[in-house]
Amino acid sequence: MGTYIANRVMQMVIAVFGISVIVFVITNMIGDPINVLLPPETPYQQREAFREQMGFNRPLMVRYVDFLGDAVQGDFGNSFRVERSALSLVLERMPATLLLTLSGTILATLIAIPMGIISAYKRYSIWDNLSTLFVVAGQAMPIFWLGLMLVIVFGVNLKWLPPSGYGEFGIDRIKHMILPTIVLGVFLAPVTERLVRSGMLDALTQDYVRTARAKGLKERVVLTRHALRNTMIPVITVLGLQFGQLLGGAVITESVFAWPGVGLLAIDSIRNADFPVTQAAVVTLAVIISLVNLGVDLVVGVLDPRIRR
Repeated sequence: MGTYIANRVMQMVIAVFGISVIVFVITNMIGDPINVLLPPETPYQQREAFREQMGFNRPLMVRYVDFLGDAVQGDFGNSFRVERSALSLVLERMPATLLLTLSGTILATLIAIPMGIISAYKRYSIWDNLSTLFVVAGQAMPIFWLGLMLVIVFGVNLKWLPPSGYGEFGIDRIKHMILPTIVLGVFLAPVTERLVRSGMLDALTQDYVRTARAKGLKERVVLTRHALRNTMIPVITVLGLQFGQLLGGAVITESVFAWPGVGLLAIDSIRNADFPVTQAAVVTLAVIISLVNLGVDLVVGVLDPRIRR
């Protein structure tokens, strides 16, 4: 188990390191930070002096080494737009993003698992066909299009729910969460539902299920305690992987619904060439996704010792 954990941690470190290289190179290629920090009418000599003072004239590799050393200590520098630490701005927005992502994951799980069980148990029935239709529609719809449609229908035309914003703590915030949560839930549920269905179809043909039925156990017990339990290992793995996709999807969803999370902050920082905030947001999200995947790997390794070999 120790070797298994060490390998997974090493993979996580390599992944985060690779992402830090990519985001640093890209943010230094798309624009000159001097244009953001100084007014356009600043004389050339002052611009060059400021560039040297800030270290922007040094080779890219040297700047990356300094960036990496500071980032390991949680220092991504200050925002170009706000006199605050870039990491503090990201951490301030992180609870909103995690709240939205977790609510989307929970909704997707509540949709996908019952639907997958019913679809497998009643194979080729009307319920299976409806499930297939949901999966095809859910995978075909772009996440931003679904978000816009929900805003137009339920937020603008019917005025049932707030079309955007975060809301005050309590019922008002729950109302603001409904539409973006539906978008993320529909984004995640189809893949999970197909996995549950295929796993259940395989489990229902196994000897241990036939033995459980021969013992006279109720069908509900057979489905949940015997068939579903052996199906959940790949489902847990996929949910962990999909969590990262949900964080990526949250970037788009937060833009559509003006949800004040890290995704919206990252987009605003890219638009304003606020590179320290962009770097802090991307690297922080990469660390969180890697930690979630590491946790999933450890849970799956405990549930199925064969994976640790």
